[in-house]
Amino acid sequence: MLLLHRVLQRFMRQVSGGDRDRGDVPGWVLVAVMSAGLVTALWLVADDALTGILDRAISSVTGP
Repeated sequence: MLLLHRVLQRFMRQVSGGDRDRGDVPGWVLVAVMSAGLVTALWLVADDALTGILDRAISSVTGP
C-alpha cells in the first residue's frame, strides 16, 4: 500500500510539473475570469443598445 502511495505521488508530481507551480493561478483561470469581467462590463454599458438591436432583428424576422 505504501508503494502505491509513493507511485501515485510521483505520478502526480510529474503530471503537475512538480512543486514549482504550487499555489500559482493557472493561466486558463485568469483568462476565464477576465473574459467574464469583459462580457459583464460590455453588457452593463451596452444593455439598452443590444436589447434594441435584438428586438429589431426578431421583429424583422417574425413580422410586425
